[in-house]
Amino acid sequence: MARDVACPLDQCRWQESSLDALLIVLTQRNVRFSADAMGRAARAWHLRRGSIATAWTRASSGIRLALEISRIIPRLHEIVARTMTLTPSSNRVAAPQSARAARLVAFARLIRARARLISALVLLSFGLCHLASHITLIVSVPLAEQVLGSLMSFWRTELGTYLLATALAVHVLNALWSIYIRRYLRLPVWELAQLSLGLSMPPLLMLHVVSTKISDRFLGTVSDYHSVLTNQWVVTPGLVYLQFAAVITLWVHACIGLHFWLRTKRWYPAWLPILGTLGVLIPSLALAGYISGGNQILREVQNPGVLASIRENAHQTPETIAQVWHTAFIGLTIYAGLVLLPFIGRGVRGFVYRMHRLPQLTHSNGRTMAMLPGATVLETLRANGIPHASVCGGRARCTTCRVRVVDGQTQLPPPAGLEAAALARIAATEGVRLACQIRPNSDISVMPLLSADSRAADGLVRGAMEGSERQVTVVFIDLRGSTMLGETRMPYDVLFILNQFFNEMTKALVATGGHYSNFTGDGLMALYGLNTPDPAIGAAQALHGAREMLARLDQLNAQFKADLKKPLRIGISVHFGEAIVGAMGPPGSQIVTAIGDTVNTTARLESLTKVYDCPIIVSHHAVQAAGLNLVGHDLQRATVKGRVESVEFYALKTVPELAI
Repeated sequence: MARDVACPLDQCRWQESSLDALLIVLTQRNVRFSADAMGRAARAWHLRRGSIATAWTRASSGIRLALEISRIIPRLHEIVARTMTLTPSSNRVAAPQSARAARLVAFARLIRARARLISALVLLSFGLCHLASHITLIVSVPLAEQVLGSLMSFWRTELGTYLLATALAVHVLNALWSIYIRRYLRLPVWELAQLSLGLSMPPLLMLHVVSTKISDRFLGTVSDYHSVLTNQWVVTPGLVYLQFAAVITLWVHACIGLHFWLRTKRWYPAWLPILGTLGVLIPSLALAGYISGGNQILREVQNPGVLASIRENAHQTPETIAQVWHTAFIGLTIYAGLVLLPFIGRGVRGFVYRMHRLPQLTHSNGRTMAMLPGATVLETLRANGIPHASVCGGRARCTTCRVRVVDGQTQLPPPAGLEAAALARIAATEGVRLACQIRPNSDISVMPLLSADSRAADGLVRGAMEGSERQVTVVFIDLRGSTMLGETRMPYDVLFILNQFFNEMTKALVATGGHYSNFTGDGLMALYGLNTPDPAIGAAQALHGAREMLARLDQLNAQFKADLKKPLRIGISVHFGEAIVGAMGPPGSQIVTAIGDTVNTTARLESLTKVYDCPIIVSHHAVQAAGLNLVGHDLQRATVKGRVESVEFYALKTVPELAI
């Protein structure tokens, strides 16, 4: 097998997949070595207990099956992984992989992401069942035993056991694979904490798992709350601290994962106080129950014969206890080898990479840095100390890491899998990619589209709203005589009337496809055509919106007829042209708005409604874009402040029906 994947360094071309295939072989040999070691232990025990060898062989086959299943995902990922051909003689990087290979890579990453999430939820479900039964220890040990039997009934079946073992293998091996596949280990604090806590859980839980589940299955012991609490509180009191550390580590790891999975959901902020309360109560009550149960056992064993009775009922002998410790030591040794394996692979890979010319990443701040083959843009930026947004931790969920590829777009494979789904969700424009998903194999230049301190809500901003020059229809609405309204009425009355006015105008915008942009004191600014396939459609919608606003204003005047000396009047201007559109404003309070000459011209046109004594002024550009026939209406021309050229427009008393 070594000949099949061997890759001499003196060859002219080197395939990255060859090195990774070699590491897969090493992983297989490690697992086989582990299985052989466990098999030898089982044969040794067979000399003492005749039934153990048969049971262990059957269980060992199940464990190997679970490990093989869990390894399908990284093997599939590696089989179809991006192959990077480096040529020392020419110092050039080969052409990008084919579209088919890119789709396969994206599919493999999608499978791996789903497997990671599903395995985590399975393990969390098992942990919740365990902690829920611990809580009832506050009442009594017998009650907790009954609750444990009910909650753990599924997990004690063959199906539940295999499901749990497979989920554990998938989750642990996925964590190890994520260490290897990363080209840099410079991670955010929360991600580093989650990874470290996750890797520390198997050592913390190894002895507990071996002394209960494995011992019951293969050594004939019977574990219940009495025997487990006796071992941890009476026989070996130091295990109490180990259990405390295990529960806290498991729960913090799970909460970090849940938070960064759910915080991209729209409903999560509303539920966060409730979920946060549960996140504190569940482990606190579980540990309180554990302490209560331990104290109950300490009181019981003071009676003569109780300790011996508990040990006898659990079928615990000095031989079984020694076998449990020996098996736990073997398990820890195997796990330590598995943890070291990805770091060894990273070292070998890094040595080979340093022998070749690497692709260059150019950031919009002017910095240029080398990229390791297979590294994402996000990893490279973090490794070089450049802050970049990534709320979800690089899992293609939040889209806050989005970038615009300025140069090198044609060398990238098209979006697929998780990236394609995320970009489609925000209707991203061409050239926008996720920094956490693209792995360039040639020189590339990128420009971040969101600030480095962006939050989960910023990831919901649709594509092209990060800031782009585009054609849009701008509408300004201004309430006439608002100053006199404030001089003749109480402040509360003025606010009530203004709020009713803005409420009706906003309803008109929503009904006609407009976007409320800015509040301007006694008026507002709106944008049309943000989400239409043709920007010209926005111009027709804007004229429709103007008709709707005038109609709603008439209804509002009828409602306040008895309270107003004069009816409310408004001035509306509509203009179509290019503007810079995007989310603007201070962090946490950004709004989607527009700036530029089109916006300034629209504001100046609105002021001309007073000069021409008309409710609406529509620019000639907006009329043409909307396809409105205004034969018989005079085309006006005026010079507005801030522009050298005059602006052509129509001053209208009403909007013709054809505008609808």
